[in-house]
Amino acid sequence: MSRRPRVVSEAGRAGPETRASGDAGGFGARSLSAAASTTRRCFVTSRLDAWVTILAGGAGSRFWPLSTPERPKQLLPLASPNPLLVDTLNRLRGFVPPERVKVLTQEKLVEPLQAAAGLDRASFLTEPPPGGGTASALVRAAWEIARADPEAVHVSLHADAAVRPDAAFREVLTAGVELARRERLLVTVAAPPDRPETGYGYIEPGELLPAPEGHRAYRVRSFVEKPGAEAAARYVEKGYRWNTGIFVWPVKTFLAEVEAQAPKIARALPHLERGDAASYFRDAGTAAVDVAVLERSRRVGSIDATFEWEDVGSWEALARIRQADASGNVCHGDVQTAEARRNIVFAESGRVVVAGVSDLLVARAGDVTLVIPRSESANIKRYLNQIDLNDDLDCS
Repeated sequence: MSRRPRVVSEAGRAGPETRASGDAGGFGARSLSAAASTTRRCFVTSRLDAWVTILAGGAGSRFWPLSTPERPKQLLPLASPNPLLVDTLNRLRGFVPPERVKVLTQEKLVEPLQAAAGLDRASFLTEPPPGGGTASALVRAAWEIARADPEAVHVSLHADAAVRPDAAFREVLTAGVELARRERLLVTVAAPPDRPETGYGYIEPGELLPAPEGHRAYRVRSFVEKPGAEAAARYVEKGYRWNTGIFVWPVKTFLAEVEAQAPKIARALPHLERGDAASYFRDAGTAAVDVAVLERSRRVGSIDATFEWEDVGSWEALARIRQADASGNVCHGDVQTAEARRNIVFAESGRVVVAGVSDLLVARAGDVTLVIPRSESANIKRYLNQIDLNDDLDCS
């Protein structure tokens, strides 16, 4: 009998049987070549019955002043000249038809996301405001997909990830669909890390699973919540993986595990039968799907990413996913630098000149300019709580 994956603390435990090989390069997760795969089995795809949901409901306040509640980060051109949501949709071309892609977001964001991505209203499923948790949103999405196609495999993505190359991303999703269907598993896509990272959760690989050729898959032995610096370094050394939040599961298997592991959510499902989504979200609670279902289930597997992956969750991510100049400055927009080093400068409006300074974040949007040490950029929300942005500022 398979064992339930454990949730471990920063104390850690013994490492997995094998470690990923490959050199760190580009941004984020280490890219694994097919030659590094230790498990190969060729599966023949008879029917790629996948549906995709994209979680795009967060506020993204860490990117202030560019991001606001009315214009969250998924509408911003952070990883490329396109908004993050458009990058995500483009990445799916050739994987599933457009009509099988649904965007999960807040009602108030449907119109701006439609305008940015050129989608029709039928492409959206509304979810609770930020803080509602991913479990209720993904269960509702799986329930809707199961009504249309009971044999479907559900792929869940976040809109705020930087990925390359897109072709490798699609190949991993295709392999994940085959693995999830064949083994009847809830599959996570796990990224071999290229650095200790305290902002991500980790996955400890367990026993190997049969995988499509060129891919490596395994049972999940344990999940680790965001660790401290020392624990993160230890996990990287032991071959743990980053939890990307990319999930693949047959809707039948997932909904059965919801019934078994998340009874509070399961009890709320009759509201959906009656067309009452508001009552469903009210009664389903606010847990993350990792906590509500995956960490409790015995049917959890993982497949390694063979693409580079980075969560675009803070300004610091831009230093990893964008090209820096010869002095280490990462710039966007009308920016000029002189004797400046290792700054992140994002000018959405006007011209910004940065001279004689180092290690700053300078972000301009509209008539607001933020200047903060890069080392403090993750604490923007704390500083904003001390400022009344509706007041006329007077520094005299």
